[in-house]
Amino acid sequence: MRSPFVLVALLLVQKSVAKNGNYSLHENANQELSAAALNVKVSFAPYEETWSNFKVAYGRQYSSKAVEAYRFQTFVSNLKKIEQHNSLFQNGNTTYWMGINQFADMSVEEYRAHNKLKPVKRTASRTLKCLPFQSPLNYQLPATVDWRKKGYVTPVKNQGQCGSCWAFSTTGSMEGQYYRKTKSLVSLSEQQLVDCAGPFGTQGCNGGDEPLAYAYINNAGGIDKDIDYPYESQDGQCRFLKNKVVARVTGCYDVTEGSEQELQSAVSSQGPVSVNIDANHDSFQFYSGGVYVEQSCQNGPEDLDHAVLAVGYGTMGGQDYWIVKNSWGGQWGLQGYIMMARNKNNMCGVATEANFPVVSPV
Repeated sequence: MRSPFVLVALLLVQKSVAKNGNYSLHENANQELSAAALNVKVSFAPYEETWSNFKVAYGRQYSSKAVEAYRFQTFVSNLKKIEQHNSLFQNGNTTYWMGINQFADMSVEEYRAHNKLKPVKRTASRTLKCLPFQSPLNYQLPATVDWRKKGYVTPVKNQGQCGSCWAFSTTGSMEGQYYRKTKSLVSLSEQQLVDCAGPFGTQGCNGGDEPLAYAYINNAGGIDKDIDYPYESQDGQCRFLKNKVVARVTGCYDVTEGSEQELQSAVSSQGPVSVNIDANHDSFQFYSGGVYVEQSCQNGPEDLDHAVLAVGYGTMGGQDYWIVKNSWGGQWGLQGYIMMARNKNNMCGVATEANFPVVSPV
């Protein structure tokens, strides 16, 4: 039986493109990413060595030998899956590669439970109705957009074991709109939304919805900075500090369901846009680079189980993609980002539920 990639070799793919902080998603840079991925396979080691490297890298300690044996078995199964997929990538049969990350000792079912991925339950009663987004008159779409390079995007955050992706997506689009008006990048409080937005239909660490969060912020009179109301990765009592408010929400816009062209217009003309996707796949669990195409992804409203942030778009080797910011820390994906296929039948529902707020700085 052929041995899997060593952990260090897999991580070289990520480190080789992380020299300058944020990833550059221009075509030349991504050709280098692909070349780095092809070199991953040069080093092999027994499963035990790879396992030891993983435990050190991610600080894993287990409660008993039996538990560790189970985790090791799961880890090996995942390594085989990663190796099999990456063989397809090296042979040109897929457009993205996979790698070891913090989820490597979890089954796909445990990964889903860990992140509490589940379809968001919508509610008809909203005190803040989002208006339909309309593209600016005679607007010419740029070929590429990356709002990170313009200062609109805060560093990648980590929601931890709390199903608060909706809160991170909300603050992400708000942070972009705040920067657009002030030219100041401020990290906003996800914990305030987790703790305080419940009366508007959100469920804290058990899920939520960006427009419901906008409605809460509108009603409460604003949102605090993250530094004043820091993230705890768990439900808590509302401790909103009205005297610390830095931004208010006065309205919001919805992109027409399923329209990637309209989403492209919104992202390019307005800034980062909150989007919901189907992340219910082991390919997403171990995504590490390239343009993500998952044939089993669904795009109906009932299939969307994870909220993220579209911060730009581009084209690589003829493949259109969205630049999407996740909230699982920098060890996942391309330093916390994924290049999701664009103009490919609304891949994973990226344009099914897209929205952004109207922000008023305080």
